[in-house]
Amino acid sequence: EVRVVESGGGVVQPGGSLRLSCVASGFTFKDFDMTWLRLAPGKAPEWVSSINYNSQTTYYPDSVKGRFTISRDNTKSTLYLQMNNLKPEDTALYYCARGFWKWEAPGQGTQVTVSS
Repeated sequence: EVRVVESGGGVVQPGGSLRLSCVASGFTFKDFDMTWLRLAPGKAPEWVSSINYNSQTTYYPDSVKGRFTISRDNTKSTLYLQMNNLKPEDTALYYCARGFWKWEAPGQGTQVTVSS
């Protein structure tokens, strides 16, 4: 069974940092590109970042570029998202999924709340 489990979310003040993790199982993680997405109340899902299978290519939209860093450890089947200088507009449910430009098998997500 293909499964991804996100963790690392929480409540943080503006300007703070969090590191999200996504542990994969049920598939050969090192063979798949991976993506972080987020969903805020009342908004459409937003593409946060992607990384290809061997970490050679990454993508960030302007909304997070320079603040977020995606990485992966294929030996641990784990995807990461380092989030710095968090802003209230980053508040959302963050989840990971397989794929770079098209996504599948998302997890249940981890909640990130940025509030003073």
